[in-house]
Parts: sequence; C-alpha cells; structure tokens
Amino acid sequence: MKHPRAWQRMLSGRRLDLLDPTPVDIEVEDIAHGLAFVARWNGQTEGDYPYSVAEHSLLVEQIFARIVPQAPAKWRLAALLHDAPEYVIGDMISPVKAAVGPEYGALDARLAAAIHIRFGLPATVPVRIKRQIKRADRVSARLEATQIAGFSATEANRFFGKPDPDLSAGLCLHLRPPVEVRAAYTARHAELLSQMG
Repeated sequence: MKHPRAWQRMLSGRRLDLLDPTPVDIEVEDIAHGLAFVARWNGQTEGDYPYSVAEHSLLVEQIFARIVPQAPAKWRLAALLHDAPEYVIGDMISPVKAAVGPEYGALDARLAAAIHIRFGLPATVPVRIKRQIKRADRVSARLEATQIAGFSATEANRFFGKPDPDLSAGLCLHLRPPVEVRAAYTARHAELLSQMG
C-alpha cells in the first residue's frame, strides 16, 4: 500500500518530512517566508495586508521581553519561534484545533522540537518559560482582536482577559507587505542568535 506524501518542499530546496522532521531540514529563511504569508485570524482583519504570523511572532517576542525583562536571548528566541511550525502547517484558529484533536498538537510538538534543536534551544521549552510566552501570546491576541479583528473591548476581555497596561502600553499593530515582515523576522532571528553567542 502506498503511503500518502508527508513532506513539503521548501523554497530553500529542503524537503521537510512532517512525520519525522529533522533539524537539518529547517532554515530560518523558509520559516520567515512561510510565516510572512500565513494570515492570522484566517485573514479576517482590517487593512490592505493580512496580519501575518511572522508579525504576530515579532510582537509576542517584544511582549515577552516586557514580562521577563532579564530573559536571556535564548528564551526571547523561543518566544519569536513560538508559532514557527505554522510555516508548514498554517495557522489554525482554536475552534479548528479543537475539532482536529490531539493529532494537531503532536504534529506541532514534533516540528517545534526540530526547530528548537536547529537553533540551539532545548527540544522542549521549560514549562515556566512556556507559560510566560503563552501569556505574551494572549496579550498579543487581545491587541489584535481589538485593533484589527473587530472585537469590542468587552468581548476581548471575555476571551483573552483584561489588558495589563504595562504589557500593552504603546503597542500599535502594523500591517506591512510580506516582504518587509519576512526581512524583519529574519533580522530579529539573526540578532537573537548572535546574542546567544
């Protein structure tokens, strides 16, 4: 019996096996490119460009730094990469993830582990750091919901929690062409890697 194809050809020429991803088949340029073209909120946002997962990831890393100001570069890199598997599996909204079930989580975890190892992080991020990144992710989601996705403040509070002014002060979302977001993501990734030394 022939098995269905489970690999994706990347623009770098790499062939990433989704069932058995290896760190050597992962390139930041592929991640940045893919995430810059994946729309958050299934594209249901205001503006002339989609709000991409790459843009969201840059914001989450910035908010994470406000939550943990003394965080070493490796955990800031983990925050930047928190949605990196979506460069090949896309951004599924929470209701779809729930419908798909635990297989989605297992696929995401396999890809995340390979990505982390590729860039010098532990395969699994410590629970404490993961919680802090998740907190930054929720702050970002709330900002996105109210600034570009049409949620009222009351509705956003119900789904994402009340805003912490210290974490969101002065943060305005920017919708940029994918080519600009891709460059910003790649540059920030390089900067954090260089700080890990």
